[in-house]
Amino acid sequence: MPRPRAKTSLHLRLDFGGERSLGPGKVRLLELIDETGSISAAGRALKMSYRQAWLLIDELNRMFREPLVTSQIGGGGGGGAALTKAGASIIRHYRDMERRATDASSSDIRTIKRLLAS
Repeated sequence: MPRPRAKTSLHLRLDFGGERSLGPGKVRLLELIDETGSISAAGRALKMSYRQAWLLIDELNRMFREPLVTSQIGGGGGGGAALTKAGASIIRHYRDMERRATDASSSDIRTIKRLLAS
């Protein structure tokens, strides 16, 4: 039985020097925080611990001039997290770059796919 074809995709990672980088995983974490309003729910969706998700958000918040995510401590009403305008801007610009890179590379991607072993 032939294997199902996986969707081919191009992933963009920006390395800013030092240990600072932005790639598809961190951007997806930001998107999920925006969707769920929760760092822990976003982490669970990505199969990562709350601690790992929180460390990535802390890293992102320190990496940029303005924080990308704000959070409130839990309590009776529960905590929560929200994207800032800067966070929404980072997602938008990253996804725009990713789309343009994919569009610009589509013929090369098709050529490379044709060269793959079955």
